[in-house]
Amino acid sequence: MKRIALLGPGTFTEESAHYVLGTDEFEYVNCKLIADVFQSTVNGTTDYSVIPIENTFEGSVTLHVDMLVHEVDLPIQAEWVYPISINLLRLPSGEGQGTELEAACGEIRKVYSHSVTLAQCQRFLRKFLPHVELEQVGSNGEAARLVRELGDPSVAALAPIGAGVLYGLSTVAAGVQDHQNNYTRFVLIGQEKPQLKASPQQKTTILITMPEDYPGGLHQVLSAFAWRRINLSKIESRPTKKRLGNYYFYIDIEASMDSVLLPAALQEIEAIGCQVRILGCYPTYSYDPEQAEV
Repeated sequence: MKRIALLGPGTFTEESAHYVLGTDEFEYVNCKLIADVFQSTVNGTTDYSVIPIENTFEGSVTLHVDMLVHEVDLPIQAEWVYPISINLLRLPSGEGQGTELEAACGEIRKVYSHSVTLAQCQRFLRKFLPHVELEQVGSNGEAARLVRELGDPSVAALAPIGAGVLYGLSTVAAGVQDHQNNYTRFVLIGQEKPQLKASPQQKTTILITMPEDYPGGLHQVLSAFAWRRINLSKIESRPTKKRLGNYYFYIDIEASMDSVLLPAALQEIEAIGCQVRILGCYPTYSYDPEQAEV
């Protein structure tokens, strides 16, 4: 049975992986830190890693993108998009339970969560919890575990509802994210092609590094895709970390390397002196609420 490393337990990453990949075909290995997730697959302890890479409102998780590009050499083997519903969780207590939200929040003095999750709940925090101390932890599951371990009803976590079930926490407020249309994109990385359900959607991710001092270079790169009518779903510049002002372009392409047009486009781009690195050619999956487990 193939092993998959991810942040967990009690995280959105774990929840999404179970939804897309299932729990029968893979063994999941929980890690506290994202660096441990990457390293687990690099050193062969696991076959794959699940990495949150982009959010609807926060954009790219740049730390994870940089690790994928600069720290490891693990191809992307699949991606999926999953809805994020953030909940305020704490230990059950006598006072405040079942009362108005303002009263319940007034009892809370500290909130644990992942940095990205905290950023997605700023309106709620300003309105109901302006007085609390916010502390970042490695994952939302870790936040819920700390609340359980501390045994203090004045401490809370922003985390998935599943983390509350796992650690016996009560829900003070559900769906507290600033925007309800909140989705995160996850990628599965590893050396081997996994056995996954078929998907009609295929995507390829590449890195393009331009030759120095090449006027019009980016225009020529984009033209190679444009005239072939190849759609780019994302293009983002990131520093190469070699010197100031030197960037590469991270590009998601809605096409497969098995097609005729995409390899030809990449050959044209390389012909003008650009370096092209393929990060992966893989199936992509979407969330279907009708298939979600109750």
